[in-house]
Amino acid sequence: MPHVPIRSVAAHPRAQARAISLDLAEHHGRTVSAAGLYISLVVIYGWFGGMKFTAYEAEGLTGLVGNSPLLSWSYSLFSVRDFSSLLGFLELSIGALIAARLVNPVYSLVGGLLSAGLFATTLSFMVTTPGVTVPELGFPAISVAAGQFLLKDIGLLALSLWIAVDSLAALRSTKA
Repeated sequence: MPHVPIRSVAAHPRAQARAISLDLAEHHGRTVSAAGLYISLVVIYGWFGGMKFTAYEAEGLTGLVGNSPLLSWSYSLFSVRDFSSLLGFLELSIGALIAARLVNPVYSLVGGLLSAGLFATTLSFMVTTPGVTVPELGFPAISVAAGQFLLKDIGLLALSLWIAVDSLAALRSTKA
């Protein structure tokens, strides 16, 4: 068998730089990705929660909340604006709990679970809100305003559950 020289990574600066980059990405990639996931949900809750204090957003919720067997009763207790403000407070609180992962993972665990519950509730609107589907176009056609707006909550529900599980894992690793 002929002798084939083995070239070391050190002999090739590009290969060495690539190997270092891959090592850095592997070492820090999960941390950076996790931070990005937490931050993205905090930003979403900050933005959506803040909007709940406006008349525009409060009125936009009436078709979703008013047709929901889970939440329609709330309009008999609260005005449209008051319900929206309470929801805004809840959303801002969930965002703060998720951000508090920096203080203690128990906060982001609670925030992730509350977030999952909120998105499970909003996903139920896909079944209860008239106009979500477009029957004349057939399955899987959904409307732009209600249907596509709600569909994003599938990903946000998954992200919420990931945050809860990641926070639980962090809690367990600190107790070990």
